[in-house]
Amino acid sequence: MRLYEDRVNGTITDERFASMSKSYEDEQAQLKREVETLTNEIAQQEQHANDVEQFIAQAHRYVGLEELTSYALHELVKAIYIDAPDESSGKRRQNIHISYDFVGFIPIQELMQEEMA
Repeated sequence: MRLYEDRVNGTITDERFASMSKSYEDEQAQLKREVETLTNEIAQQEQHANDVEQFIAQAHRYVGLEELTSYALHELVKAIYIDAPDESSGKRRQNIHISYDFVGFIPIQELMQEEMA
């Protein structure tokens, strides 16, 4: 508003007004893009939180499970990936990656920490 008033009163030149107005418009466009980006990030975080809660609700039904049944496996696990064998250490090793429903991959270190605690 002040910029427009200065322009009307002749306090600033047309060239200066155009430059400052362009700068203002550019800033507004940048802020709109940032708002869109942040809105998308918030939506993704809310979806992730919802997915985690759904996984916890499913997993809660299997607390104290003594034996992994096919039903429990189908409810909790999305996919299992097995790497090619590695015998470079003299012993055969194969890494296994488990993708859980709703939450994806959970690093084995995190699962082992919980088990040891």
